[in-house]
Amino acid sequence: MTFTISTLLAQAAPAPAQPNMFVSMMPLIFIFIIFYFLLIRPQQKKAKEHAKLVESIKTGDQVVTSAGIHGVVANVKEKTLIIKIADNVKVEFDRAAVAAVEKSTDKESAVS
Repeated sequence: MTFTISTLLAQAAPAPAQPNMFVSMMPLIFIFIIFYFLLIRPQQKKAKEHAKLVESIKTGDQVVTSAGIHGVVANVKEKTLIIKIADNVKVEFDRAAVAAVEKSTDKESAVS
């Protein structure tokens, strides 16, 4: 008879309550927020700055390409740039290949 009473008591015990689904998702949400502020947001900001830099390139600017080639912009086209890297040597690059603009080499700034 003790066997049946303990069995009945075990079956009558309530099951442990499962945590709320929102509470169980909180660590994942917290990790996503950390990734957003540490990785995604700075990368988007850097991409916007690079796009602004690429749009502001004009003839006469000294640029450095992502391949490390230094030169002076000889001509600006819609999607490409013609960069003079030596005397009588001009190379056409995609605008996105420009990594940095060093300074402008206008004749006006050289006179001042």
